[in-house]
Amino acid sequence: MDYLLTEEQKMIKELARQIAVEKIKPVAAHYDESEEFPWPIVKVLAESDMCGIYIPEEYGGTGGGVLDLAIATEELSWGCGGIALAFAATGLGTFPIMLYGNEEQKKKYLPQIANGSKLAAFALTEAEAGSDAGSIKTSAVKDGDHYILNGTKQWITNAGEAEIYTVIAMTDKKKGARGASAFIVEKGTAGMEFSKREKKLGIRGSATREIVFTDCKVHKSNLLSREGMGFIVAMKTFDNSRPGVAAQAVGIAQRALDEATQYAHSRKQFGQSITSFQGIQFMMADMATQLEAARALIYSAARMIDSGAKDIAKVSAMSKLFASDVCMKITTDAVQIFGGYGYMREYPVEKLMRDAKITQIYEGTNQIQRGVIASHLIKQLSKKSKIA
Repeated sequence: MDYLLTEEQKMIKELARQIAVEKIKPVAAHYDESEEFPWPIVKVLAESDMCGIYIPEEYGGTGGGVLDLAIATEELSWGCGGIALAFAATGLGTFPIMLYGNEEQKKKYLPQIANGSKLAAFALTEAEAGSDAGSIKTSAVKDGDHYILNGTKQWITNAGEAEIYTVIAMTDKKKGARGASAFIVEKGTAGMEFSKREKKLGIRGSATREIVFTDCKVHKSNLLSREGMGFIVAMKTFDNSRPGVAAQAVGIAQRALDEATQYAHSRKQFGQSITSFQGIQFMMADMATQLEAARALIYSAARMIDSGAKDIAKVSAMSKLFASDVCMKITTDAVQIFGGYGYMREYPVEKLMRDAKITQIYEGTNQIQRGVIASHLIKQLSKKSKIA
């Protein structure tokens, strides 16, 4: 379908697909098995000027937006959802600086991210603060010109590999969520340590670790916005980043549909290709339709965000919810079309199914997304009632 992409966006799409086909797809199984971090691919992305496509030109980027990031993430995820996360999760760690950083912070950190020399990460989740992001325990106590951070962040994507971290910590626990603040913390800061890499069901080419802060001293100049803005920074970041998770899901799903279609065409049963069976045809038709609907919703949400619209939380949540549910359905159906072969590691669809699951969980579970959508519907109803 024609989504009226600009010439620049078409070039991003073509380049990202080329990298996915030539560089990522051939090594996807290796990184899934070895669980190594894909630094060679990161180098390719840096050399291809992909890392700054969503960063403003004045900070070394090419001035694109959320749609550009989604387009690239989708194509890279077609090659491997886990490997693509080195790129996509850096976007998650970068948005807080783009949205709330002061000029000095932007000039210091964004050019390094844009040229691919440094990756970024976002540290919010804790053992007791997953969906309930307002229950974080990590503290940041003011001490002269510094803040002293103590606590543990859990399941942080890119942790240990990234150089730049946006960390949410409590500066005033008495205020609850309004007492959280956001900080930029650089890898190598004394008192900041990383655990071993987590062993995961899918996205194994992506690094997931704990970050432990023990009397970690961070200068006050690394505070994003002001004290008490941490929860808002986190939620606004998710509003901008969730279409990226949705795009990852669509990339994985598109690969699953491509693999299933090709297999079904070549697979013979009862003397004929299984694509001649109506049951398979209907599965493929539903997969393709759901996939295109998810892509259209993502592009619409991304364009809305890039236009500067203020109320983006609902459509952002919708894109993430729908695309990830569709991805799980399509990858499951792809395994079904492959039959017994689909269950074997020799074939790619079992990996796609494993990679798909996380898109329904991180950056807010799909149950949380439904809650966000419902709350906005209720608010709109209340406004209409008052007007009436």
